[in-house]
Amino acid sequence: MSNSPIVKISKRERKPKWLKVKLPTGEAYSKVKKIVGEHKLHTICESGNCPNMGECWGAGTATFMILGNICTRSCGFCSVATGKPLPVDENEPFRVAESVKLMKVKHCVITSVDRDELKDGGSIIWQKTVNAIRELNPDTTLETLIPDFKGDPIAIQRIIDVRPEVVSHNIETVKRLTKKVRIQARYERSLEVLKILGDAGLRTKSGIMVGLGETEEEVFETMDDMRKVGVAVLTIGQYLQPTTRHLPVIEFIEPATFEKYRLAGIEKGFRFVESSPLVRSSYHAEKHVL
Repeated sequence: MSNSPIVKISKRERKPKWLKVKLPTGEAYSKVKKIVGEHKLHTICESGNCPNMGECWGAGTATFMILGNICTRSCGFCSVATGKPLPVDENEPFRVAESVKLMKVKHCVITSVDRDELKDGGSIIWQKTVNAIRELNPDTTLETLIPDFKGDPIAIQRIIDVRPEVVSHNIETVKRLTKKVRIQARYERSLEVLKILGDAGLRTKSGIMVGLGETEEEVFETMDDMRKVGVAVLTIGQYLQPTTRHLPVIEFIEPATFEKYRLAGIEKGFRFVESSPLVRSSYHAEKHVL
């Protein structure tokens, strides 16, 4: 358990007031939803039940999820469906690029499910998607929130070759909890992926969730591990249990503790630190390019 202030959880207890968000509404939100639907796109905003979807879609932005919406991994925290993915859609890169143009997106975030069944891990579609967006939207900056590609250097090199303005890979949790939270992932492998990307001169970013039973000391140690491999941008947010089948929330972290983490991250040398209960990895992503 954390040594930070804890809000104890009972089965009937509601979320703390700082976790309440407004339901998505508005003309801009409706426009984005229509474009996503018409172009048969997937967004992590919807698949991941993001609490900021109303705010981001209301501002005309979205985080696109490529390579389908079925993941080959079964992480204990994630609401994205697990199973056998559909075949790769070779036209998807062009549909995403056209949607970015229609939305007039200035900064675009792309993520994907894990496609461990593919020899290239989906990295070829990743490369094609970035190139297609750039061709139709030369003034749009990009963040790629990538999987670990099982540490395959060839797949990672494909991301390096297209040189997104920011490349993100989330560690998700502290080392001790990794096996429980990210069943098929490895803490050290994620750090190595981030190191390879950073050594290639790319701005790297990573994020963790809190409220899963980690201690403050473990959060600080994770920050140190990220800084050792050159991570420049850090995000920290509250874990929220998607369904009863997923890992339970151990504690709701107080906003004051998130601010403590933010200040510690700045002191440790991160260029940007987004740390508050509702922060998710792509929240305020446009600021991280500067």
